[in-house]
Amino acid sequence: MPDRALPRAAWRVIFRGAHIRSRHTRKGKTMSESHGGLDRRRFLQAASAAGIGSVLAASAARAATTGATAPTGSAAPTAAVAASGGQVPKRKLGKTGVEISVIALGNGLFTLEGFGDGLSRCLDLGITYWDTSISYNGGESGIGKYLAAHPGVRDKVFLCTKSADLGRDALPVIQDIERQFNESLKRLKVDHIDLYCGVHAITKPEQLTDDLRKWGEDKKKKGLIRFFGFSTHESVGRNLQAAAKLEGIDACLARSDFRALRDKDMADGVDAITKAGIGLISIKAMGVGMNPNSAEDKKLTYNFTDKGFDAYQAKLKALLEDKRFASAAVGMRTIAQIESCAAAAMDKTQLTDAHWQALDEYAQATCDNFCAGCNHICASALPDTGGAGDIMRYLMYSRSYGDHDRARALFARIPADVRRRLRDADFTLAEARCPQHIAIGRLVEEAFRHLA
Repeated sequence: MPDRALPRAAWRVIFRGAHIRSRHTRKGKTMSESHGGLDRRRFLQAASAAGIGSVLAASAARAATTGATAPTGSAAPTAAVAASGGQVPKRKLGKTGVEISVIALGNGLFTLEGFGDGLSRCLDLGITYWDTSISYNGGESGIGKYLAAHPGVRDKVFLCTKSADLGRDALPVIQDIERQFNESLKRLKVDHIDLYCGVHAITKPEQLTDDLRKWGEDKKKKGLIRFFGFSTHESVGRNLQAAAKLEGIDACLARSDFRALRDKDMADGVDAITKAGIGLISIKAMGVGMNPNSAEDKKLTYNFTDKGFDAYQAKLKALLEDKRFASAAVGMRTIAQIESCAAAAMDKTQLTDAHWQALDEYAQATCDNFCAGCNHICASALPDTGGAGDIMRYLMYSRSYGDHDRARALFARIPADVRRRLRDADFTLAEARCPQHIAIGRLVEEAFRHLA
């Protein structure tokens, strides 16, 4: 990660292959992943200019009948797409020969009562890549019940699931992976999985062991999985570079968002994985932070009113402008959010230089509440205390995703001796080295208060 002391022009937006002009950093701001944005007057002006009053009414009526809560800043494209009957486009997944929807339903957090409505709406809009995990709050079970009730749907869906979080620096145990895989098949009520991540959230490439990749090859030969891969949340660029040199990897899910490719390791990793023909899927595509506050998102939204986007849609469009990403797996809780993401994916308008400038300023204003996943830097300052990066991720799940139960469950898995060292650690050096200038010590303390 580049030093924050460098000129702002060093913040390179590789998605569009150009440098963005230098700006001053505004410290002490936070960010939100909410759809909050346009005030009512500006929103109605945008809607009126697009001539979509009747479409908005139809969208609102549908939201009322489905129980979905429309995003506050839902803009013109959302309502228009919701009623258009259009389909989210598809892209090739590396050299697999398969095309998948550029938006994936990630981490299905619908209530079980509303799960089927959400999955049906995804199908309507062409969101046919469904991404779940053994640890995603009933996601596998919900999808399994839906597929069992709709026998013709399985052939239309590209289904991805994952093993449980491997844990920091642990190596996969094949017997555990086998057991989890068989449990996933039962919950999903299917006879095969399209993409199986045999290791979830790797922290180092050594976790992609020969035995694990041989296990994946065996499952492919038996027709139990079509493609084998992994996911990674931290040290992403380094992990991608290493994985590009390995056999048996068909696709990977990598933490990436509109600001991620300013990191040279990440840029090199994306290049390497693409050249290797390995399919690349974005996770954490919205670049969500740890202390949500709608002020910066609202300000960002104002910069997109001329195109009809809100801040949420703009961040997704920015990621999808990089065609090396086959898809972005997005956690969508409501039908309104599904329609918002579909609108961003279907809309063909390109972001302008002014819009990229707004994204740059937003990234600078919110950087000290955004963990970039470069845990190796924390580790260099805290050689005897791992897990600070994990703490940042769990706070993000709790505060910005609203997934408190998952955050607490993951926090509880931190070994007792690691938690003890974290409580006693001096984070001064880690904070000094943090490229984002995050108040690591304060946030770790807050995590112990709220997640323990």
